Amino acid sequence: MKINEIIREKRLAEGFTQEQMASYLGVSAPAVNKWEKGVSYPDITLLPALARLLKTDVNTLLSFQEDLSDQEIADFLGSVYTVAMEQGMPQAFASLNEKIREYPSCEKLVLNGALTLEGLVAMTVREGEGELFRAEIERLYERAAEGSDMPVSQHAKAMLVSRYMARKEYAEAERLLEELPSENMFDKNSLKSSLYLAEGKTAEAAQILERMIINDISSVVACLLSLIEVAMKEKREDDVGKLAQTAKDTIRLYDLWEYEEYAIDFQLALVREDAALCLSSLEKMFHAMQKVDDIPLLQGSFLYRHLPVKESPGKDKMTVGEMMMNNLLKEMGSNDNGEYDFLRADGRFQEFLSRWKTEQAAEV
Repeated sequence: MKINEIIREKRLAEGFTQEQMASYLGVSAPAVNKWEKGVSYPDITLLPALARLLKTDVNTLLSFQEDLSDQEIADFLGSVYTVAMEQGMPQAFASLNEKIREYPSCEKLVLNGALTLEGLVAMTVREGEGELFRAEIERLYERAAEGSDMPVSQHAKAMLVSRYMARKEYAEAERLLEELPSENMFDKNSLKSSLYLAEGKTAEAAQILERMIINDISSVVACLLSLIEVAMKEKREDDVGKLAQTAKDTIRLYDLWEYEEYAIDFQLALVREDAALCLSSLEKMFHAMQKVDDIPLLQGSFLYRHLPVKESPGKDKMTVGEMMMNNLLKEMGSNDNGEYDFLRADGRFQEFLSRWKTEQAAEV
């Protein structure tokens, strides 16, 4: 909040008119009016008296808040999501950059802003059209990585490692990896859940444990997918099938999103250029995406009954699933992406694209 807004808010809270405040401070009422409009500012010698009159301090008056709370960051990034959906990605980037200029030392804002924008770019920007966005996101990660907040810095470095690896900049990736610590000997979340149980706070303990399950199982699935890639490069076809089945069984057993299960079949079919299996998997993936309305996918599972439930964004806003569908339809339909050439040559695939594009348009 700017100083003019703070002065007005505090004056109204204290019940002063502009004339009364002017009288107390020995200035004219038009001067106070100009302060509140942001046309001019109080003389520096008046600030202590002004702060006392408004029952605040000079730091608050000048908005010398260095950091935002986690909730404030989450609320702001929610507004960035809305801006991206309603006004486009350039405006979302502009909104974040303006907030960072307002809170330049808030490293959590920089990191989480970059993570949010990266997710939005992945969901809404066509392949090959997001390089400028991704370059700006990388600069944000670099800024966060250089900060003094160690958890934030380490997270940012981990994100940069993945980017360097994707560009085959292995030496730079190795350098950053060496700066990251090994896993802690003590698991803070396990200790915290034990503490809550001892205190009788069962819901709080369960919430931590349920999040741990999601994180750990997601890591297991990610490892299995990487092992599938290894097996394919080593041409161990039997192991590819077994690893894929293990990953799908894990997803099903732990009530994760069914889309992930179908996506495994789709990726394997894509590599093998199996058009029939690609189409079968795509149908299942798209039906799964239709079920996503930003309410946690895990709701209803006995494994995750203590996790908080978010409200649906409403029918007038695009859901995560709809964004994913739109992005995938654009990507598959673009001749710039050679990965789908064998599919585009299949008449069944063209019928699939046409049908789903029509269905998406009808829902808008």
